[in-house]
Amino acid sequence: MTNTPTKQENQSKTENIPSSSPNEQRRGNRNNDRKRNRRGDSKNERDSEWQERVVQIRRVSKTVKGGKKMSFRAIVVVGNEKGQVGVGVGKAGDVIGAVRKGVSDGKKHLVRVPLTPNNSIPTLSKGRDGAANVLIRPAAPGTGVIAGGSIRTVLELAGIKNVLAKRLGSKTPLNNARAAMVALSQLRTHKSASRERGISLEQLYS
Repeated sequence: MTNTPTKQENQSKTENIPSSSPNEQRRGNRNNDRKRNRRGDSKNERDSEWQERVVQIRRVSKTVKGGKKMSFRAIVVVGNEKGQVGVGVGKAGDVIGAVRKGVSDGKKHLVRVPLTPNNSIPTLSKGRDGAANVLIRPAAPGTGVIAGGSIRTVLELAGIKNVLAKRLGSKTPLNNARAAMVALSQLRTHKSASRERGISLEQLYS
């Protein structure tokens, strides 16, 4: 017959196994908490830079075989007020899901806007999307954002504080917002224009 180990022998074996001290366990827990906090802080900083504004929420329907399928469409403008702005559209069965999709879509279509020291734009610009025409003109310091509707939201989230804008065509918020994005994407600084043309700044102004 084989000799089976007794309970006392098993207990002595388990007692001989080296266990980590409580100080080492505390240090390990602190390191893990620090890593988690660093990751969480970096995500919060990235998210805190961006601002989101809902321009329009509409209930839309799609005709299917069994009848009509209702959903929501949200137009969202995303910007960091430092020269980056985007317009996104999201559709979902609920409003929160539509806004979330609109935010992610807006961050995928960001436009970088060149800003002057007076928080204005360098030159006049025109944008067109569908039947919407938008004219954006630089303004003197202290003028403010003279615009309306979705165009004002786009300009404010881009970080522009002195500008004149005029809507010349359609009144649709989505088309106006996209036309404003087209106008902002066409902006160039005087240095970049002179570099592209291969001339100096003095020749550009003359």
